[in-house]
Amino acid sequence: MVTVLFFLSSGLFLGWSLGANDAANIFGAAVGSRMIKFTTAATICGIFLIIGAVVSGSGASHTLGKLGAINTLAGAFTVALAAALTVFFMTKATLPVSTSQAIVGAIIGWNFFSGMPTDLSIVTRIVMTWVLCPALAMFFAFIIFWIFKLYIENSKLHLFRIDSYTRIALIVVGAFGSYSLGANNIANVMGVFVTSSSFPDISIGGYVTITSTQQLFLLGGIAIAVGVFTYSKRVMTTVGSSIITLSPITALVVVTSSSMVLFLFSSEYLYNFFVSHGIPPIPLVPVSSSQAVVGAIIGIGMAKGARNLHLNVIGRISLGWVFTPIISCIISFITLFFMQNVFMTVVYL
Repeated sequence: MVTVLFFLSSGLFLGWSLGANDAANIFGAAVGSRMIKFTTAATICGIFLIIGAVVSGSGASHTLGKLGAINTLAGAFTVALAAALTVFFMTKATLPVSTSQAIVGAIIGWNFFSGMPTDLSIVTRIVMTWVLCPALAMFFAFIIFWIFKLYIENSKLHLFRIDSYTRIALIVVGAFGSYSLGANNIANVMGVFVTSSSFPDISIGGYVTITSTQQLFLLGGIAIAVGVFTYSKRVMTTVGSSIITLSPITALVVVTSSSMVLFLFSSEYLYNFFVSHGIPPIPLVPVSSSQAVVGAIIGIGMAKGARNLHLNVIGRISLGWVFTPIISCIISFITLFFMQNVFMTVVYL
């Protein structure tokens, strides 16, 4: 058991890094606009992402398993460590990097090292979501912004009443977004360990069974929550205020739009509903909350005529997204080499 927990430590480190970077972006716009205090946002985010990870975290993990079924704990440890190091270094640079891209790059690095084939159709599907995620968030934000704008202009609500409603809505939508994030992104943190995990199922009173995978996702969810509390404030500020100055209403639009996107990419119910009715489904793939938030903020900027967008910040963030999977793939290959040839550890079968 001690050995298992040691190998899981890199996944927990990756979860912490995700919490410090991606998970914080659910409330980044709200904190950046000073509508919600950081401690309040972090508490709500931590609780609901853990619930989402345990209850609905299995859907998106299947796609990563098809990309690369890592069959040893040592290999899973090394892949998760490579992704975590990539995210950590990007976070130190205050870039809202995609943890999804980091783990995908690390898995491809394992495929190269182990000689396993990389399914290009799966890679194509995942890469398409990296474009679709911010594009959908941009579209939702553009539409929702105009709906809110028309409603406020035609309502007779007092300014203080609008402010009060906005704060409540930010909390409710943020809780929903945190749940969706846990359901979607826990695959990034613990998905590589699912194949090689040796946790036995736990039965409580003969009525409730906690599976091995759910135990993994619980540990990963707790690690993400710790990351939110300990190191997320700097990235919240970057995403919440650097691209465009956000008002309370536009902060609500950002949180709503990004939460909807995360839910679309993590809901097995919606996926099955679309398939049963002959509608092309949204793939169940871990996507980046950073990309969703940035897309939503850009959508608001476009709705306002693109006058206040800070294009230099957008360009800097985009460069981080481009280099993340490449850097993670290289780090993964190098660390796997050292694990197998220096530390004499079997990283693949």
